[in-house]
Amino acid sequence: MSTDTPLPTPEQFDALIRARRSIQPVQFEPGRVIPDTIIERMLENANWAPTHKRTEPWRFVVFKGAGRQRLAEFQAALYRQQAGEFVDEKKAQKLATNPLLASHVIAIGMKRHHVLPEIEEIEAVACAVQNLHLTAVANGVGGYWGSGGVTYAEEAKAFFGLGPEDKLLGFFYLGYVQQQPGRNLRKPIEEKVSWVTE
Repeated sequence: MSTDTPLPTPEQFDALIRARRSIQPVQFEPGRVIPDTIIERMLENANWAPTHKRTEPWRFVVFKGAGRQRLAEFQAALYRQQAGEFVDEKKAQKLATNPLLASHVIAIGMKRHHVLPEIEEIEAVACAVQNLHLTAVANGVGGYWGSGGVTYAEEAKAFFGLGPEDKLLGFFYLGYVQQQPGRNLRKPIEEKVSWVTE
């Protein structure tokens, strides 16, 4: 395999993967905006995720500037409509404010293709989001994939350009981090792997 750009060393690649964290919107630097060139790089790298039969099912809607307010108002209103008399005011307020804490919010969609089982399309989108997240880390940007709020509401799909058979899989919040997170922990890989040698 040849490439015009030198690949990272295995140690650099390991460090990038292990530096990835979920950074909540409340941990972002208020008002600091990520250049669109970085967002575009993240999306381009997401587009290189593996995809069975090349269906490329990922769909992204990027909210920035005043667009974040549109997202906030939409999701808070839809939540209130669906919850009716059982509205949790704390949850409604979070839906109305979280997009405004981020520099950009990317809605994550999955376009359904019936040549494959649905789970394979969802897996491809998850790979795309991992590419997106690792690119954010490499550029000094914090990210958080949230799947709460209106993510699984059928009524939300049209707002994000998705059809009835497509899926909304959550929102990726992006911002510069006020304080870098501490050390991340994982249980030993030996607890999760079995080797079959004969």
